[in-house]
Amino acid sequence: MEEEKRSVSLTVTGMTCASCSRIVEKRLSKIDGVAFAAVNLGTETAFVVLEKDVPLETLEEAVTKAGYGVSRERPADLESRRYSEARRNLILAWVVTGPLMALMIPHMVGYHVFGYHWMEIAGGALVIFGAGWRSLRGAWIALSHGHGNMDVLVCLGALAAWSTAILAQSGVAVSSFGAVGAMIVALHVTGRFIESHLRDRASKEIRALVGLQAREARVVRDDGEVTVPIEAVSSGMVLSVRPGERIPSDGVVLSGRSAVDESMITGEPMPVSKEEGHEVTGGSVAVTGSLKIEVTRTGEDTFLSRMIALIEEAQGAKIPIQAFADRVTGAFVPVVASLALASGLFWYLGVDRFGWILDQASRWIPWVVSARDPLSVGLFAFVTTIVIACPCALGLATPMALITGTGAASRKGIVIGNAEAIQTAGDVTVVVLDKTGTLTEGHPEVTRISLDSRSLAVAVAMESASNHPLAKAIAALDADPIDMESVEEIAGEGLTAVVDGETWTLGRPKSMEKYEEMTQAGRTVVEVRKEGEVMGFLALEDPIRPESVDAVSELKKLGIRPVMATGDNRGAAELVADAVGIDRSNVHAGIKPEDKLAIIRSEQSRGGKVLMVGDGMNDAAALKGADVGVAVGSGTDLAIDSADMVIVSGGAERIAQGIALSRKTFSVIRQNLFWAFGYNLLALPLAMAGLLHPVVAEVAMTFSSISVILNSMRVGR
Repeated sequence: MEEEKRSVSLTVTGMTCASCSRIVEKRLSKIDGVAFAAVNLGTETAFVVLEKDVPLETLEEAVTKAGYGVSRERPADLESRRYSEARRNLILAWVVTGPLMALMIPHMVGYHVFGYHWMEIAGGALVIFGAGWRSLRGAWIALSHGHGNMDVLVCLGALAAWSTAILAQSGVAVSSFGAVGAMIVALHVTGRFIESHLRDRASKEIRALVGLQAREARVVRDDGEVTVPIEAVSSGMVLSVRPGERIPSDGVVLSGRSAVDESMITGEPMPVSKEEGHEVTGGSVAVTGSLKIEVTRTGEDTFLSRMIALIEEAQGAKIPIQAFADRVTGAFVPVVASLALASGLFWYLGVDRFGWILDQASRWIPWVVSARDPLSVGLFAFVTTIVIACPCALGLATPMALITGTGAASRKGIVIGNAEAIQTAGDVTVVVLDKTGTLTEGHPEVTRISLDSRSLAVAVAMESASNHPLAKAIAALDADPIDMESVEEIAGEGLTAVVDGETWTLGRPKSMEKYEEMTQAGRTVVEVRKEGEVMGFLALEDPIRPESVDAVSELKKLGIRPVMATGDNRGAAELVADAVGIDRSNVHAGIKPEDKLAIIRSEQSRGGKVLMVGDGMNDAAALKGADVGVAVGSGTDLAIDSADMVIVSGGAERIAQGIALSRKTFSVIRQNLFWAFGYNLLALPLAMAGLLHPVVAEVAMTFSSISVILNSMRVGR
């Protein structure tokens, strides 16, 4: 039997561009037992899928051998700390560079400031080796491991410019660009600061969710209550929650009643009444009364922790369009370094023959180098070409949009667990909707019972073992307790159990003819049989969600065809379809789980991209088979684990919002890549021709990175 695959996420430090993430990705992929590895620059996260057990230390060692670090801090906490560091470097860089720039202006127009070259040397050293030490370290790590990255280009440009001040002071006939070296680093640090600030803002959604987790819990014991750290809480413990306190962990209410504020998790502003038997979610707040709850999930298994993990995983993953950008940036640094060297040599050897080009250009472009000695012009072209082509914008184009898109989705109550769904959802042409819990409230009520007391007691006992919405309605009925020898749920069929040696079956009727009147009225019929003999039935009704009509309408406006697929009877299905606006020809009723998957395969065979929405165990296969699977947050664990997206709050209306958001995110990614590539294609020839100044090049490079980030932030608006 094949060993089950599991995933691991690592926070990788020290990466500065796509070349860095590509190197780490390659090192991790080579480890025996790693089936897949993806490293995201935007979140500095490595996502690794293991096909067998691999110690975490082995993965961390591979990262460190590639020249990068691994942090055990949460990515959001690490980003906050780095933001503070970026701010300190920014202040240091401009405190020194500002006066240097002010003194450079009179120096350039002929008013020589006494000791200015020494100021360039000292100030440049302080900025390059002080504020820019992280870039120097990143460049050294990259070069010592046989590859190049953005830091290599920035540091080469800054050091080359700074060295001209030393050469000039030493008597070499070369124009001094020492202050330019400091400006290159100062502008680079400025770009890093803005990038870190915006990334810090983008990660606040995760930090807000993490902040919902309680730090302590009050455990009920025979000798009273004792407060323990949340890490000490385990399943089965009974916790006491007082008014105004945060519920520490997922559980079931044993006693008490309270209005519980779940707004920070679900987005719903109104508190929800909770009493005995109701499930509560860790992180929500008991507003009006005290509760005693039995813990059902702790730690990473809680609903809140799983949603946090899904968001972090999606923000750290890659999508198909990024593969193209990664292939380009993989070769970018060595190509640019070669072009810069070629440009420098060209002007060093040919300034006497081609200097007239610079003379003509200087009439229109004020920043063209005025010197005409070969070394000055050659260094000028080399530094400019190195600086202009830093691939930072290319590396940030996709991950920044993903971070913002997934954050915006979480604020709308949609948790995106699979980043690839961002790209795929935009192409969706068909949405397959489950009826119960998606188009309807998912809280049906029993409206008619045709069972004797014993049969009802057996039915209630059997349904108590199921998580299906219909089962919960039946299990809530009053009945005598029954001991069952075994119970089994058959997806799409119902339940079977052995009671006192007799086999009972509860679920879909064998024949719908005698229930035709009820099904035409929109009721769902659950039949109870003992040893194959029909003992009676229960009829249930599930009200339609008020927002379902608008949800279906919005899908149609997006050019998407809504399809209903339900295990319920046709009468009930068509009544709901008519009410919400789904054409009866697109209704599939009375189907089994494998039929849902067959419907999806049929739509896909006609060239459609299919999104499936469901909430039950019987939807798991269809959610996996669809191009995009969406689970309703109130559904089963299996449905949530099988889905690409999870609707935490609301219902079908979130589907159109999620698709629209995916389209917007992917559109922004395409724009980012277009402008990042376009900027380099335009700027590189100008830099090599000596028509750009290193400072102008650094400003343009910084602006390109910031524009990509700001464009990505539009997704959140």
